[in-house]
Amino acid sequence: MKKAAALRYDVEKEGAPRVVAKGQGRSAENIIKIAQLHNLPIRKDEDLIELLSKVELDKEVPSALYKAVAEVFSFIYKISKKE
Repeated sequence: MKKAAALRYDVEKEGAPRVVAKGQGRSAENIIKIAQLHNLPIRKDEDLIELLSKVELDKEVPSALYKAVAEVFSFIYKISKKE
């Protein structure tokens, strides 16, 4: 079953990225569709989504996931620079 999560990180207001949406099945498809409509970068990482799906909605990502999430934000930064 397809799973998805969305992260938000406001450096000035938050200490760490937050999980702002997550779901599986139809909910995951809707999360992906909304990201596509807003031209937001999407990264497929099955291991990370399994971990993020356990984080409560609107909670900061735990420090144990910082390295994995930093890789996602690095990916987004590289894509943004190319555009």
